[in-house]
Formats: sequence, C-alpha cells, structure tokens
Amino acid sequence: MKIGIVGLPNVGKSTLFNAVTRSRGAKAENFPFCTIDPNIGIVEVPDERIPQLKEVAKTDKVIPAVVEFVDIAGLVKGASIGEGLGNQFLSHIRECDAIAQVIRVFEDSNVTHVHDIVDPKRDIEIIETELILADAQTLEKRLAKAESDAKSGDKEKKDYAQLLRKIQTSLGEGKKILDQNITEEEMSQLKDLHFLTAKPLLYIANVHENEIGLMDEAELRQRLGLGANERIIPISAKIEEELGSLTNEEAQIFLEELGLKETGLNALIKAAYDTLGLQTYFTAGVKEVRAWTIHKGDTAPKAAGVIHTDFEKGFIRAEVVFWRDLVECGSEAKAREKGLVRTEGKDYVVKDGDVMHFLFSS
Repeated sequence: MKIGIVGLPNVGKSTLFNAVTRSRGAKAENFPFCTIDPNIGIVEVPDERIPQLKEVAKTDKVIPAVVEFVDIAGLVKGASIGEGLGNQFLSHIRECDAIAQVIRVFEDSNVTHVHDIVDPKRDIEIIETELILADAQTLEKRLAKAESDAKSGDKEKKDYAQLLRKIQTSLGEGKKILDQNITEEEMSQLKDLHFLTAKPLLYIANVHENEIGLMDEAELRQRLGLGANERIIPISAKIEEELGSLTNEEAQIFLEELGLKETGLNALIKAAYDTLGLQTYFTAGVKEVRAWTIHKGDTAPKAAGVIHTDFEKGFIRAEVVFWRDLVECGSEAKAREKGLVRTEGKDYVVKDGDVMHFLFSS
C-alpha cells in the first residue's frame, strides 16, 4: 500500500513524514517548497497479533505488513497549470493507492502560511480544485482520441467516449471522480488513466499539541466542511515527532498522559486499510510469522496468489485457523486436537486474522 502525503506548503507534511517513518529524510523548514523531490519511507503496520503468533510458532523471525509513504512537495493554487513546482509532483500522486491530505488547523505566528491566514476549509478546496483540474487535463487528451475512435461506429468505442464526456461534465462542475456516479465496470475502463480524484482520500488534520487530546471530531468535521462518510484523522505532527524518539513503554505512558488511545500513525494506517478495503491474514511456522495484505472479500486462491502466483494457479485447498484460537491453544497441534483447524476450498472467503497454510500443485 502506497499513500501520498499532500497539502499546501508549511502545513506539516514533512514533519509528519519524518515522524511516522522515524527518519529525517524530509526537510521540514519554515518556508514554502522545502521538499523538492518526493521523500519515500517504509513503515511497518503495527499489529498486536504478530508477537503473540511469534510465541506460538516459536520463531525469531517476523515479517509485518508495510505501508509506503510518499511526501510530495507542497501544492499551491495553479499547480495544475505549472504554478509553484507544478505538475511534476502531481505525477507522483498517480502512483499512490490513496491520498492523505494534510490540513493545518492550528495558529502559530512562528510558522508562516502560504496564504497568510489559517483557513483549513479553503486549503482543502484549493488542493482538491487542483486535483480536479489535473484530471480534466488528463481526460481532455484521452477524450480527443476516444471521440475520433467512436466515429468508426463501434459500440464499445462510442460508449467509452460517452463515459469520458459524462466525467468531463462532472469534473467541470467541481465533482471528484470518486463522488461521481460511476459503476465498478466503468471504473475498470478508466484504470489506465490514473485519475487523481478517483483515489480514496484521507484528511489529516494537523492540530496543536495542546489540543489533540481534546479534539471534538464532529466539530472538526464541520469546520473543515467534510461529509459524514469522509475520513478525518486528527494528528499532532509535533507529538508524533516526539513519540518517534521514545521507547514503546515511554510512548504508551506519554499517550495516556495526553488522553490518547493510540498514535496518529496507527490511526492513519487503520483508516487507510479500512478506506481501501484491506485486511490481513497470516502464515505462521518455525521459519517465520508473516502478515499478508489482501482485499476484503478475497477468496483463498486469491490470498494464496499474494505469496506467489503459482499458489493461486495450482491451489488445491487451505488449512485455516483463526489467530486467537491458535494463540489460546498454544500450538497448532492442540488447535487440531480441538478441531479448530479447518480445511477450506476455492470458494472460502478469507477473514481478517486467519492463519493459513496452502496446498497447491506445481
């Protein structure tokens, strides 16, 4: 999973990136465009189930799932036509699975704002307008060819051109592609265009460290002008930065003092998994315990294919036990004795937390 971190200059993107990746890879200075090239960081997905499975499997090796974060230079009004650092950075977002837009909510006279006044609702509108305009440019190039192809009279080509015209009209009305009435089949036809506003969007509200434990999400949502179904994660980039220098035990105490249940990083990853419809299954043995990321609704062969395409092609059956049952039994042998290890076929829909072994023919 790859998440692009975007926003206006000086909203805390690079500070947040450095914090969640526990690095100093991104410059975080008090002036616009301190990030030039995109910074990339790999973060392990926190999962309390892994250490418990490690104990049962009696292995020293664990491989958690990972998330790739890409810190992209601050966008400004007119980015779609080359203002600021322009279109070159919009191309980096096209490679991401989801976009996390950082919005600065706090006032601080020591941190400049590119528009002088802190107005997070306006900032959201600026960024989303630029993404819509960039998609409109992408569509315009394809539409010219599609309309030319449609003149052949081929029904599929005519339908495709009509679909693009429909999307063009909605983009012109300021509607993100994700918010348009587009079927799953139609979306598959658009996949190669890598539309920016077709990607799931998460909103990260960068709040003051003194306010993070007191945040009223409903009030914040209203202030930002976001709908009930849009995902918002309040985070203090400064606190996340401080957490990055602490041990797990120290971090837990610090969070409790702030009245927080988890780090902003954990909340962001959970929200991203949920928004993208992802879940985790495990393989566990003496060799290693490993987390695998799949989509909700994936069948056993599809899950096996994440390990290797040959596993999916030659799938015979899967042995499945729920992680908690395995942990409570203390070993796979005892789980088998209790009848908790099941044999599942090609139609089995994998559940979050399943521990699986695959049998396949080569």
